[in-house]
Amino acid sequence: MTTTLLTRVKSKLFVHARRRSRSMLEGEYASAFHGRSLDYDDLRAYVPGDEVRDIDWKATARHTSPLVKRYVATRKQNLMLVVDTGRGMAATTRSGEPKSAVAICAAGLVGYLAQRHGDLVGLVRGTATSTVAHDLRGTETHLELLLRAIDAATSLDGDQSNLATQLRWIVSNVRRRLFLVVVADDRDLDPALDELLRRLHVQHEILWLTVEDADPTAIAGDRTAYDVSDGQALPTLVRLDAKVRQAYAASVEERVRRTAELLDRRGISHARIGSSDEVVTAVFALLERQRRARR
Repeated sequence: MTTTLLTRVKSKLFVHARRRSRSMLEGEYASAFHGRSLDYDDLRAYVPGDEVRDIDWKATARHTSPLVKRYVATRKQNLMLVVDTGRGMAATTRSGEPKSAVAICAAGLVGYLAQRHGDLVGLVRGTATSTVAHDLRGTETHLELLLRAIDAATSLDGDQSNLATQLRWIVSNVRRRLFLVVVADDRDLDPALDELLRRLHVQHEILWLTVEDADPTAIAGDRTAYDVSDGQALPTLVRLDAKVRQAYAASVEERVRRTAELLDRRGISHARIGSSDEVVTAVFALLERQRRARR
């Protein structure tokens, strides 16, 4: 039987996070997206990172170890995954994996957390020239279909990437309030995209995950490296030159700085991922930053 994409996402979660850590991850999701609009459900053991105000002091005194109140959402939230499926996401990332595989892992993990909390999950995906929207629903079957759609839409012969197209579609077509989780290619954010983020952030909460490019200057000399945007091979002697390596590293550092500065200015929590093995840790840190930003 073929392993589903969601099963692979779950396996990453279970391998890289112990049960206690998974509980904390789910707690971060609830705190980041649900706020305090929750109803009391039951008690559970305190774990580092829980809100002190959630400790039930009377129950703690009887139990002799800290217990916190667990809440359930009073209403379902709408989580929209916004995923770049352009040609750039068919390239490899730092780990050597296809960037689309890392994107699927990240989108799948956040979608799974949402589904576990009874929230609705949808998808907006596309390229520079087209956008496809998938409905908001709350089942694992639907989430699996969303992940398959990302996988099937991303290819080396696809159109170029430009997330501004998808964000512009959301500005024009979505009226309800959403939690947007953007999974983006590793590229500069231009002024047009900055303006779209300004408009979107007025209505929606936004988290931003960048899937890192592979470093072409670090690829072994016996392998061919090429730019997926035009299919042109990168000359080995050039890309392995020490001065080229230094210049490339400096340009990446500057792009990362500019991107972080823009997203920080817009109040958008963000992270960078270069491997599917980093997804759990990166998403946890991102949700934690979002929770703190909402205080």
